[in-house]
Amino acid sequence: MPRANETQKAERLNRARDLLLHVDQLSDAVGQLARDCSISARQAYRYLEQAQRLKEPVPPSEAKLAFTVKLPLSLVRRVRTYAAAKGLSISEVVSRALLALLPRGRGRG
Repeated sequence: MPRANETQKAERLNRARDLLLHVDQLSDAVGQLARDCSISARQAYRYLEQAQRLKEPVPPSEAKLAFTVKLPLSLVRRVRTYAAAKGLSISEVVSRALLALLPRGRGRG
């Protein structure tokens, strides 16, 4: 079974959070979440554990698109080293760098 994408994770965490608010027994919530999301009981339990720590619903993530760029080898190595040291994906490092660089608003021009 493939790993859940970010949108699926957010949906499952929000469903788990909702179940925790409305179901008396954790075992009932595990079974319901497993059925609702077509996942194993073990995975449902993990989502419920995470959901117990949530203070508010998880916002859905925006869909991602592959975007190819050509970079100098030395920069690619630095990005990979940084990502590994921080425990992040290369995509996350690049996304954070671009968000820090680019203006946020939808101004004119």
